[in-house]
Amino acid sequence: MKLSKRLQQLDQMVTTPYQHIWDCCCDHGLLGMTLLARSAAPNIHFVDIVPELMLQLNSKLTQFFPHSTSAWASHCIDVKKLPLMQYPLTESEKHLVIIAGVGGDLMTEFIEEICVNNPNLNIDFLLCPVHHQFSLRAKLITLNFSLLDEVLLEENQRFYEMLLVSSNATQGDKISPIGDKIWHSDSVEQRTVINNYLVKTLKHYQRIQQDHSAQAERAIEHYQAQANKLNAIKSSK
Repeated sequence: MKLSKRLQQLDQMVTTPYQHIWDCCCDHGLLGMTLLARSAAPNIHFVDIVPELMLQLNSKLTQFFPHSTSAWASHCIDVKKLPLMQYPLTESEKHLVIIAGVGGDLMTEFIEEICVNNPNLNIDFLLCPVHHQFSLRAKLITLNFSLLDEVLLEENQRFYEMLLVSSNATQGDKISPIGDKIWHSDSVEQRTVINNYLVKTLKHYQRIQQDHSAQAERAIEHYQAQANKLNAIKSSK
């Protein structure tokens, strides 16, 4: 299975032992199958609401993973209705819910509903929104989530923020409105990615600001401060 750069990065971010991993909006199931192939968890779940996709995926899973060390299951359901409570965990075990390939606003709806339906579960979420990252982060902060890891990546001239977060506020660090670790670089290539992403994002919110959007104004304030910080670092070198 040849994974895109984005899916490879998401796979690399799954390092903590989980009892159940849910690959949501899984499309053709490439990420979930990669996790299944390396037995990333005892149970791997594939979730998508499109029946045709799930039929095709079931056929592939049956063909290529007849003797998998990990168990797998497919669910043709709305992500909001993940049946997490059907899989009891011990106090030390956790679910990981992966949501990628949708916008931050829809992702927010999924997360809120999952948390409402499972108020007593400690759930980690691995998120890769295609847009609306600022509003997603704002909601995660409101929900009192904590940050476990975050990565900024460019692929095919598109930028992706990837966030590994926990519904438990004490599990990780505070979530920044625009990110923290994603602005750090250890290579010229990554510094270029960061600068290009920052310029593109600022331009986006400056366009929205013309409609007198309060959220856009807050976003510009945060991103401009980050731009000033990076410029100051450049000047000092």
